[in-house]
Amino acid sequence: MPALQLRPLVAAVALVPCLAFPAEAATPASANPPSSAASCALPGKTGWTDEGHDTDRVQFQRATGTHRVLTLFVDFPDAPATGSTDAYAAQLAPAADWMDKASYGRSRLDIRSLHRWVRMPADSTSYGFQRGLTFEAHEKYVRDAITAADPYADFSRYDMVYVVPAKSAAAISFSPTYLYDPTTPGVTADGTRLKWAVTFGQDMWHWGHKVADHETAHTFGLPDLYAFTGPTHQYAGGWDVMGNIAGPAPQYFGWQSWKLGWTRDDQVACLPAPGHRTVHLTPVERPGGTKIAVLRTSETTAYVAESRRAEGNDRSACSTGVLIYKVDSAARTGEGPLRVLNANPAATPPTGCTPLDLAAFAPGQTFTDPTTGARIDVLTDGRNGDTVRISKA
Repeated sequence: MPALQLRPLVAAVALVPCLAFPAEAATPASANPPSSAASCALPGKTGWTDEGHDTDRVQFQRATGTHRVLTLFVDFPDAPATGSTDAYAAQLAPAADWMDKASYGRSRLDIRSLHRWVRMPADSTSYGFQRGLTFEAHEKYVRDAITAADPYADFSRYDMVYVVPAKSAAAISFSPTYLYDPTTPGVTADGTRLKWAVTFGQDMWHWGHKVADHETAHTFGLPDLYAFTGPTHQYAGGWDVMGNIAGPAPQYFGWQSWKLGWTRDDQVACLPAPGHRTVHLTPVERPGGTKIAVLRTSETTAYVAESRRAEGNDRSACSTGVLIYKVDSAARTGEGPLRVLNANPAATPPTGCTPLDLAAFAPGQTFTDPTTGARIDVLTDGRNGDTVRISKA
């Protein structure tokens, strides 16, 4: 679901400084001196959620550390709740463990619940929940929920809010993310500006807890990887939760993990200029080791190779091996800012998989882009990952 941006925002964009961490084992030797990972970081060009590394930390919250989340359960005059809030909380609770695993323990959701039904001041049908929901209507919904809950909660203790509607509120259909507008008064409670919220809809009962991981990642600055027009999953298939939430391999791409600070600079092998490097990649589903090999092709584009295995959050992956994709930090959310390259386009996918879910490259397979001179050769695989050679003519 999209993070709503329905008015121009004046954003103060600053390059996020690289963090210093202990070095890990060196990347295998290559024909070129290793380049700094920063040489392959791309600048964002959209002014909103995109694949650039210069994420605006005024608009978006940091992706590392502990995020204190309060869940509110709301019902409406035209859609009163029946029964306990326990089942609603249980539906989303696994999101915390999933995020912890996906981020290698670097992002923690501390989800607390206000276990009571909070009555909204207006009917559910009055809030305009449909595709095309305006920023103003969405902010009113968030404000009404927080105002109604304010007598029962201290909002100064939390970084963000989840708002969960009663099942009877069919009009609250989908789950957009609220990102505040720093140029307006916004939503305030207990002396605190509430900057980020996820307002869940009835689709949470279809998507399950990973809808919380998808929507929360919008507050970190990640774009949607599914297509807003045309075939929905034409760009990333089921490889990342920012694309198909229910996909078979929902672990965040290594590039996204690097953008968020979960993958460190010393876990990135960078080739920003003509030459070649040989890189051993450890699977993105595991902590440690070199996670991505990046071949920069322009100011805003790069090819990325990473190792994927059917384990952890990707235990249902339809293919394993080296995943290769193109990143374009000038592409807008929903317009393919990250596009997976399919090594096996003629393969027939089994039940539960799509053709793009079979995209992983195996040893002996090569990707080339004659326009940029980019080439990625998959050399070997094994229990500990895959070895690739990235080169540029």
